[in-house]
Amino acid sequence: MPIDIDTFEGSSEDTLGGGLTQPERVLSFLASHADQAFRPVEIAGATEIPQNSINSVLRRLEERALVRHKGEYWAITDDRDRLHSLTQYELVTESLNELYGEEDPSEWVEHMPATDDTEKTDNE
Repeated sequence: MPIDIDTFEGSSEDTLGGGLTQPERVLSFLASHADQAFRPVEIAGATEIPQNSINSVLRRLEERALVRHKGEYWAITDDRDRLHSLTQYELVTESLNELYGEEDPSEWVEHMPATDDTEKTDNE
């Protein structure tokens, strides 16, 4: 079903994608199988993430200490407090987006206070 161009221009990629992001899909899968570890190819197959993308997704999640790995195998972090904090953050963000609409970071620039550099440029 087509959407109007205003909706297209004003929506985030995640919103238009209609589902979870790749990192969210990986975390969801691994969390639901917390007693197991998987090879990237298995995670890619289970989450329908292209195999050429899964390694970068896993590395980004590892940098954030949300997954861990040994050799070829990957598992959800054993830091339950970290996962709980992430879940709470996502729930609050989702609730606020429903109440007030999604944030558009590009709009933040319009409302930033002027800095010395900005004032000098404007006055020159």
